Amino acid sequence: MLTITITSLSGGQGKTTTALFLGRLLSRQGFPTLMLDSDPQHNLTTYLGFELETNQPTLLEFLKKTVTPEDCIYPTSYNDNLFLIPADDQLDTVQDYLSNSGVGATLLKRRLEAVAKIFKVCIIDAPPQRSQICLTVIGAADYLVIPAEASVKGYGSLVRTLDLLGGLRDVGATNAEVLGVLPFRDRWFGNTQAQESRAAVEGMRDEVDAGLVLPSIRESERYKQAINKRATLSELGYTDLEYPFEILIEKIGKLIGSK
Repeated sequence: MLTITITSLSGGQGKTTTALFLGRLLSRQGFPTLMLDSDPQHNLTTYLGFELETNQPTLLEFLKKTVTPEDCIYPTSYNDNLFLIPADDQLDTVQDYLSNSGVGATLLKRRLEAVAKIFKVCIIDAPPQRSQICLTVIGAADYLVIPAEASVKGYGSLVRTLDLLGGLRDVGATNAEVLGVLPFRDRWFGNTQAQESRAAVEGMRDEVDAGLVLPSIRESERYKQAINKRATLSELGYTDLEYPFEILIEKIGKLIGSK
């Protein structure tokens, strides 16, 4: 199983949007896909239309190993290849558990070993701040996709995320590599890119190998429409907006084929 964490150390950077569309497209191309919601705000769980009932196991129980892994994995509607480990507000309580475990940064990686032969790819939606949960989802990753708003804030978020990854790699807590940086909410006026967006994307290319900076997710209400209708962009007739994800899926397909 190839594990990809979608992470960026600020809110509003497009993490959940990226995770959602990427997971849907991978699963519909025939890859058995596990989605993992590691954000206590649980937006991915909500966007996938999943409503937890009282006492249903979530990522919290998966991390604490209080139930079997299979009890925490749920099928999603209308897609036989897409599964979810959900989150809820209680996930925040796992911070101390991870901190006191002594192996917090590698704990999720170990837990996922139990289901690694069931799925081809696992997509993890990370929380937007440096926390014990953030550390363990980066520790579990083979690769990171870093969405970053095409703005000063987004550029700063990318820099902080790369610094965190470097620190974790230095102490042997992860071997994750950057699969791609995804400029988000890139503003254009007709055929002209906004000055702030252009400067931010150029800055991103200076921070990483330019080849790692993916085509932008442009500012558009179409993504929100697709999320609300629980559909892919192509199903709504906006195939061109899926191009950044197509490039990512091409990269992922090659990695899965080489495993």
